[in-house]
Amino acid sequence: MYPSLSVFVKPHLPDNLKSLEELSNNLWFAWNYDAIDLFQRIDADLWVKTQHNPKAMLNQIDQDILDDLSKDTGFLAQLDRTMTKFKAYMAAQGCPLLGDRTPNNFKIAYFSAEYGLADCLPIYSGGLGMLSGDHLKSASDLNLPLIGIGLAYRQGYFTQCLGPDGWQQETYNPNDFYNMPMELVLDGKGDEIIVSVDIEGRQLHARAWKIQVGRIPLYVLDANIEINPPDLRSITHQLYGGDIEMRIRQEILLGIGGVRLLDALNIEARVYHMNEGHSAFASLERIRLLRQRHGLSFDEALALVRSSNCFTTHTPVPAGNDYFSADLIQRHFNDYMHELGISMPVLMAYGRVDPHDQQALFCMTVLALRFSTYNNGVSRLHGEVSRHMWKDVWPNFPLEDIPITSVTNGVHIPSWISGEMVYLYNRYLGAAWTEEHDSRTIWQKAARIPDSELWRARERRRASLITYVRDYLSAQLMRQGAGAELIHQAGEVLDARVLTIVFARRFATYKRAVMLMEDLDRLDLILNNPERPVQIIFAGKAHPQDNEGKAFIRTVVETCRNPRFRNRMVFLENYDINVARYLVQGADVWLNNPRRPLEACGTSGMKAAANGCLNLSILDGWWDEGYEPGLGWAIGSRDMNDDHDLQDKMDAYALYRILEHEVVPLFYDRPDGDMPRRWLAYIKQNLSKLVPVFNTHRMLEDYTNLFYMPAAASMNSLIADNFKLDRQVGAWGHKIMENWGQVEVSEIIGPDNGNFLWGEKIEIKTKIKLASLSPDDVRCEIYYGLLNAGGNFANRQTVAMTPEKKEGDAWWYKGSITCENNGRLGIKIRVTPFFMGTLSQHAIGLVAWSK
Repeated sequence: MYPSLSVFVKPHLPDNLKSLEELSNNLWFAWNYDAIDLFQRIDADLWVKTQHNPKAMLNQIDQDILDDLSKDTGFLAQLDRTMTKFKAYMAAQGCPLLGDRTPNNFKIAYFSAEYGLADCLPIYSGGLGMLSGDHLKSASDLNLPLIGIGLAYRQGYFTQCLGPDGWQQETYNPNDFYNMPMELVLDGKGDEIIVSVDIEGRQLHARAWKIQVGRIPLYVLDANIEINPPDLRSITHQLYGGDIEMRIRQEILLGIGGVRLLDALNIEARVYHMNEGHSAFASLERIRLLRQRHGLSFDEALALVRSSNCFTTHTPVPAGNDYFSADLIQRHFNDYMHELGISMPVLMAYGRVDPHDQQALFCMTVLALRFSTYNNGVSRLHGEVSRHMWKDVWPNFPLEDIPITSVTNGVHIPSWISGEMVYLYNRYLGAAWTEEHDSRTIWQKAARIPDSELWRARERRRASLITYVRDYLSAQLMRQGAGAELIHQAGEVLDARVLTIVFARRFATYKRAVMLMEDLDRLDLILNNPERPVQIIFAGKAHPQDNEGKAFIRTVVETCRNPRFRNRMVFLENYDINVARYLVQGADVWLNNPRRPLEACGTSGMKAAANGCLNLSILDGWWDEGYEPGLGWAIGSRDMNDDHDLQDKMDAYALYRILEHEVVPLFYDRPDGDMPRRWLAYIKQNLSKLVPVFNTHRMLEDYTNLFYMPAAASMNSLIADNFKLDRQVGAWGHKIMENWGQVEVSEIIGPDNGNFLWGEKIEIKTKIKLASLSPDDVRCEIYYGLLNAGGNFANRQTVAMTPEKKEGDAWWYKGSITCENNGRLGIKIRVTPFFMGTLSQHAIGLVAWSK
C-alpha cells in the first residue's frame, strides 16, 4: 500500500560537514582511497553494515557523532584534503584522447542493461555490468563526454544462499533508492521527469534517477511508480528476471525509453553505443524521432542511425542472445510500425539472420548488427568467434570480411587494487600512474619495487583475505543454521602462509568449475602436500534457471565438505563486488578454465594481475592474447576437440601437471628461506606488460579512435545543411536496391603469363555491368591474397580499380597489384555499393563477385 504522503528526513549536517553530502552523492568515492578512508573513519561498523554506502550511512548515523566530528580537527583536515582533491578532479577540462580534434557537439550515449559501479548499488549481475561500470569510470577519468543509460532495478539481481545440501537458492532484497547515491531527475518546476513507452496498447511510465559517476552522468529508468498498474511496475523489479515477455518489455523500456529520456533532457548525442543487444530497440526510436522531427524517410533515417551506432557483443554462446517470436514482436510493435513507416514483415526481416526465413525468431543481436556500422567482440579471439557466429547475416561476404572487429575489454585499475599496492605504485611508479593507466613507460617502473616490499604487500593481502574468508564463512554458516562446531571450524579454515588459488566467476557449465575435481586423489596430493600445501577458494552464482550450473555449485560445496579438503577448500556464497575485491587482491593464482573458445574475455583475471596475482588459464578470451611465458601459465593448447568429455579430461590433467610441476614449485622456491624471488619476477613482468594493456583507459582510447570519432564525424556530415547529404544517401540507397540485381562482373582480363617474380606488377582489367548505376555508385576492387592448400584465401588485400571507359550498360575498370609475397596468389574482383565514403561497404549487405 502506498502512503497518502511521504517526506524524507535528512541528517542535520553541521556547516563544516556539509561537503560530505556532495561527496556521498558521487561515486568518485568508490575508487578513491582518500574518500573511502574518510567515510570509514566516521563509523567503521556502519560503513560495513551499509555496504560501503555513504549516503545511507549519513542518513542513519547518530546526530551526536556528527556533532563530535564537526569539532574533530583531524577529521576536518582530512575532509578538506579529500574535497580539494575531489573538486580539482571535477573541475578538470579537456579530454586527453581528443585534444583539439573534438568533433562538433560530441556526445556519446552509452546503453547497458546493467552497471557494476559500487557495493552499495546492486544493479548488476556479473561481467557485463562490471565492464559497463568500469567503462563509465574510465570515461570520467578521461573526461570523455559520455552519458550512461540503464534501468533502476528495485530488487536488482538475486542474493545467493546455499541450502544444507549445497543447492543454490535465490532471494531478492529491495533497493531503497532514496538511501543510495542517486537522485531523482526533476524538471525546472521541481516535478519528476517522466517518459512513457507503449506496452500492448497501455502506457508504461518511468521516472529517472541520476547516478553521478565522477564526471559522467548515468540515468536509470524506474517503472515502479504509482501511476503504473502492478504488472507494469514489476518491469524494473529484477535484473534478468521473469519470462520472455518480461524481457522484451524491459528492453523496450531500456532502448525506446532511454532515447526518449535523452530527448526529454535535451541531450543530443552524436554517437550511440549499445553494450550488448538488450538496447537494440533504441535504433527504432531514433528512426521514429528523425522521421517525426525532420521529415526523413525510413531509409534516410536508417542511414543516419546506422552511421552513428556502435554495437558490442559480449557472448560467444548462442543462448546468451535474446530471441523473440513473431507473435511477441507483433503484439508489442504493431502500432509503432506506422510511426516507423515500415511493415511488420520488414521489421522482422531486420531481426532475422535470414530475412527470408518466415519461421525464424527475431534476434536482438541481429537487429543491432544490421543497424550499426561499428561492431565488435570483446577480445581478439571473441572477434573471430563472433564473425563465425554471425557470418550468415552477411551471406555474400567471406568470413574475414564480416564487419565485426574486436576491442579487448579492460578494467578500471583504481577500482580494484589494494591499498598496499596503491602505496607501492605511488612510491615507485610515481603519481602519474593514477591517470595514465595505459602507459607502458610508467608500468615498466614496476621493476624498481624491492622484492621485500612487494612480497610483504602480497603476504598482507593474503592474510587479509584469509581473515575475511573465515569471518564470511562463519556468518554464512550461521545463516544456514549450522551447529557451533561447524562455525568454530570455519574460523580456522585455510592458512595465511599457503599458496592460495581462487576460482571466482559465474557458474555456467562451460566455465567448468568442477574440472579440478576430475581426480580427487590427485587433488588431495596437491592440496595436502605437507611441505608445499595449496588451498582453493571458490565463489560464483548460477543463473536462477540454470540447474546444471547449480549442480556444479553443489558438487564444489560437497567436495569442500569432504574431510580430506575441509581445511583446504571453501566456497563463498553471494559473489559480489566486495567479495570480488578481496579475492582479486589476496589471491596468489587466478584460475580460469572455460571450454575454449566460449569465454568472451574474462576481465577478473585482469583485476587480479593488477594486484600482483598470477593467471593460470585456458588460452581463451583475453588470456589468449595476453599470455606469454614468464607472465603466468596456459592450460593446454589452442587445439580444440569436438569430444567435450575428452577435452575436459585432457585439460584437467594438464591443469594438475602445471600445478604439480610449475606453479607450486615456483611459489615455494625460496633458496634463502625468505621469499620466492622468481615468483616475484613473474609478478613484476605482469605489472609491466599486462596492466598497461588490459585496462579500460586503453579500451576507451580504442573505442574513441576506431568507433566514436568516425561515427561522430559521419553523423555531423550527414545532418549538415538540413540533412542534405543524408537525403542524398537515402535516394542513392533506393537506386542501389532497385538496380543491384543487374550488377555483374562479366569479364576479367589478366596477364597471359602465369608466373611472376617478387616485386613485379600484375595489370588487370574487368568489365562490370552496372545497368542504371554509374561508377560513382560503386567501388570496384581487386581482391587478392595467398591461397592455402585447399585453394582458399589464407589472407587477403584489396586495391581499388578505376573506371576506364563505358561500353553499353557496362564499364571497363583497370588496376594493378604488386607481388609482395611468394607463393600461389588468388585474385577475384569485388564490387560493392559506395557513396562518397559515407557508408560502410557492408551497410547494405550487397556485393558482386567475379566467378
